[in-house]
Amino acid sequence: MIIINKIIWEPSSTIFSIGSFGIHYYSLMFIIAFLFGFNIMKRMYVKENVATERLETMLFYIVLSTLIGARLGHVIFYDWEYYQSHLLEIFLPIEKTTNGYSFTGFRGLASHGAAIGILTGIILYQRIYKEKTLLWILDRLIIPTTLGAGFVRIGNFFNSEIVGNYTGNNFGVIFVNRGDTLPRHPAQLYEAVCYFILFFVLSQIYKTEFKNKSGFLLGFFMLTLFSVRFLVEFIKESQGGFETILPLFSTGQWLSIPLILSGLVVLIRSIYVAKN
Repeated sequence: MIIINKIIWEPSSTIFSIGSFGIHYYSLMFIIAFLFGFNIMKRMYVKENVATERLETMLFYIVLSTLIGARLGHVIFYDWEYYQSHLLEIFLPIEKTTNGYSFTGFRGLASHGAAIGILTGIILYQRIYKEKTLLWILDRLIIPTTLGAGFVRIGNFFNSEIVGNYTGNNFGVIFVNRGDTLPRHPAQLYEAVCYFILFFVLSQIYKTEFKNKSGFLLGFFMLTLFSVRFLVEFIKESQGGFETILPLFSTGQWLSIPLILSGLVVLIRSIYVAKN
């Protein structure tokens, strides 16, 4: 329902449910992200005449490492105070209530943890199978990863989570599910749009000679995506974490800084090595 330039947002986070079990939009966005990612990687492998037999194995490593990394990232970076007393809920999609445990779907996943998880998973995969160099795989993997990040943020929007600050005017989204009566910045959609644009840019770069400069795409991805994350954090509501210890920036911004700097180093190194 649109009123002038405000959007009243009150969707259910669940697509359908059977008893206490339900399919959530957030989980659906993850499934879509992995399916699209697999097909994009397959197309790139075919285009470059690389065998695709182990792509399903790679997908297994990526799915597992993404979920583990993202979950641990949320638990450690943002909510350890709660989870240290609810260890069972760390990896199981359940939540303790007064009536026992209820199914919640996959919630509470941190993108910085996912980044660490994916990197760890691909390092293990490459060490076992050694079909291509680590940077060769990562340079291509970050393209579908960027698309997937956009889908995940849409899932956050459906869940009315990771919201922006109040706008102070009639522009924005009123997340009724949260009990809001005033519009907020739809920070999730800001990020999603930026990630979709970055996906398009990376796809175009992949069509050029830069895809052969080892680390160029990876460095560009890290520098750009986490810079977007850093900037959007300025209009996000605090998600907690260690902001009380390091108050200058949000937890998400502090976690983004080393990834931005790492991306810059990888990008510069890629250009330097290509010139020599």
